[in-house]
Amino acid sequence: MKVILQHNVPKVGNAGAVVETAPGFFRNFLEPRKLAVLASPGALRKLSEDIEVMQRKAQEAYDAKLALAQRIEALDALSFKVKSGENGKLFGKVTVKDIAENLKLVLESEIDRKTIKLPQEISYLGSYSANIKLAHDIEAKISLIVESHES
Repeated sequence: MKVILQHNVPKVGNAGAVVETAPGFFRNFLEPRKLAVLASPGALRKLSEDIEVMQRKAQEAYDAKLALAQRIEALDALSFKVKSGENGKLFGKVTVKDIAENLKLVLESEIDRKTIKLPQEISYLGSYSANIKLAHDIEAKISLIVESHES
């Protein structure tokens, strides 16, 4: 009998898959645990509609990340005013959290700090760059300028 899996079932299939099972397996295991439903014409139509909706939402999210990457690339540079000592050594460091907060203020959009990669630690005054990986194939590069805070 053909059923549509609602959840991942080991050794049977993943959620959304239409699989052939024994009637007893469906009746005694899959159906009581709400792991699968019968593959009726209405259920198959709903499954295809759900797949279309998920694909459309995924494409919209991808397009939004692409637009955000273009906005990040369009920025000249992020500027940080920090306290420093002799030889340009900072009191503390500029972290990915600081970069994410600065980007949030400039872009008015939330950037997850875990997506920001620094090639080196920022503990001196100067110019740096950071990569922001928004999706598996969308990456933006931004320049950072760390200047001394005159107080």
